[in-house]
Amino acid sequence: MKEQKTKHRYSTEAHLIYGLSQDPHWDYSHHVLPPISGSATFRLDSAQRGAQAFTEFAHTHDGNTITSQAPIYVYDRLGEPNKDMLEENLAFAEQGDVAVTYASGMGAVSAVLGILTGTGSEIIAHRTLYGCTYSLLENWYPRLGIRVKFIDFSSPDEIRSALTERTRVLYCETPVNPTLRLIDLKAIAEIAAEANARRDSEERIFSVVDNTFATPYCQRPIQNGIDFVVHSLTKAIGGFGTDIGGAVIGPRWSYDRLLLYRKDFGGVLSPRSAWSVLVQGLPSLGVRMRQMQLSALTVAKALVERPQIECVQYPGLASFPQVELARRQMVDYDGNFAPGSMLHFVMKGKTPEESLHRAERFINHVAQNSYCVTLAVSLGNIRTLIEHPGSMTHSAIPPGEQVARGLNPGGIRLSIGLERPEDIIRDLEASLNAVRT
Repeated sequence: MKEQKTKHRYSTEAHLIYGLSQDPHWDYSHHVLPPISGSATFRLDSAQRGAQAFTEFAHTHDGNTITSQAPIYVYDRLGEPNKDMLEENLAFAEQGDVAVTYASGMGAVSAVLGILTGTGSEIIAHRTLYGCTYSLLENWYPRLGIRVKFIDFSSPDEIRSALTERTRVLYCETPVNPTLRLIDLKAIAEIAAEANARRDSEERIFSVVDNTFATPYCQRPIQNGIDFVVHSLTKAIGGFGTDIGGAVIGPRWSYDRLLLYRKDFGGVLSPRSAWSVLVQGLPSLGVRMRQMQLSALTVAKALVERPQIECVQYPGLASFPQVELARRQMVDYDGNFAPGSMLHFVMKGKTPEESLHRAERFINHVAQNSYCVTLAVSLGNIRTLIEHPGSMTHSAIPPGEQVARGLNPGGIRLSIGLERPEDIIRDLEASLNAVRT
């Protein structure tokens, strides 16, 4: 009890480094860092202890988990120490009640939508999404009898008009991948609250936001009234590009359902991956994001001046179309403006085809000649990564649909790493000069 009281005297970032100095998930009080759990199954002292473990798993009472003094571990798919400790810190980072981890970001997206929808349900999603999320909603959910509508979440009236009795989820990313368009979180939460005031609990609409681009350091949707947050832990939270993982953060009542979904569908984060995020990724998130967003602003300002570029989208620029929303919504734990480390820019061209051609030439020159900028998917890495969304991460969306959904064929996504900004700019300018004509 003393630990629970005193930890709130310290900053959120301190908690992300230390967690609890004593944790019921594991007796590691003499370790500076928690050891890696490497066992798929756990020894049980008796049949009664095994029965107790299964009785306690995914069963809550009055909002509190029924457990013994320390959790009884049975099998990795149900739970193990590294995942449990990581989940406690992820929930704290996002200011949510609980967190459950999964094998990938898409595993997390599937889990939260899986517990909120069923045959006959409807999901309303923003028209621009990460390509694999789009594919999940477009190709697979209709087979389950779940209807999906894609609309523009920038318009509250359009969202209200799209709601039906079947609507169960409002889903979006913000900043949007890859355009950096922002969605007003409070507006989404208010629309759901207005609708839910007239509905029974079984027909409630839940809001779900993918917060991967911003990270909890730069934005916490739950504080703005959003019900659930999903993350790809592979990206900035993991930070080093070594492990794939995902997480759902949400209200306490969802914990059992999320655990059962993971148990039954089997998308389990490995202990090794959980350990990496727990002791390396999440503790260093604050210091990494502070440096990366400073560099991102410097790079963005340099790109704005380049004649080969039509426009640069970065929430930290004064010219960003939604700068007021960005300053209100994207803030760090101390309330400072935190625009993140992601940029999007479009190559000039008299036609979309010309813009696409120049983007491809630029990307290919970067891939073959740059030292501090790497052509690779993913983001939030300590290394600066660049990619062409139209042909890579968002290729699941047909080319004609990409334009209709706001994706310019000449668009480039840039994830700033920990290199010096002048080194990043040097590589980018060399490739821009190579495609001047």
